[in-house]
Amino acid sequence: MSMTVGTSGGPKSDINMTPMIDVLLVLIIIFMVITPLTPKGLEALVPQPPPPNQKQTLSDQRTVVIVIDKDHNMMINSEPTDENRLGARLDEIFKTRAERVVFVKGDPSLDFMWVAKAIDIAHGAQIDKVGLMTAKVEAGQ
Repeated sequence: MSMTVGTSGGPKSDINMTPMIDVLLVLIIIFMVITPLTPKGLEALVPQPPPPNQKQTLSDQRTVVIVIDKDHNMMINSEPTDENRLGARLDEIFKTRAERVVFVKGDPSLDFMWVAKAIDIAHGAQIDKVGLMTAKVEAGQ
């Protein structure tokens, strides 16, 4: 490493790297701060099987389940409905209920797009929590 002493020799043509590194560090910090840290996706609830020695209560009988079969037909607790009437029917069901929870059960051969549509409609009907039911959960009940 060489060092120049004195002012002889004219202007210095070395690049000063310190300000460039400072600017890059500031940019990195800015991008880290503005990048959202929340994960994207759907929040899902899975109903838990009841304890073995407990009777079903009235609230268990009031559970709302949207069932979508392989032909894309929708039912709310065994009551047939379709995609257009689902939101209005959910609004009607949850008018008098304080707890706004609904479960969605789709046929295993069904594309997830249909389940996602039902979840979107439920969120549009101001449902607080939407859970997913699977075959494994049902077998445990």
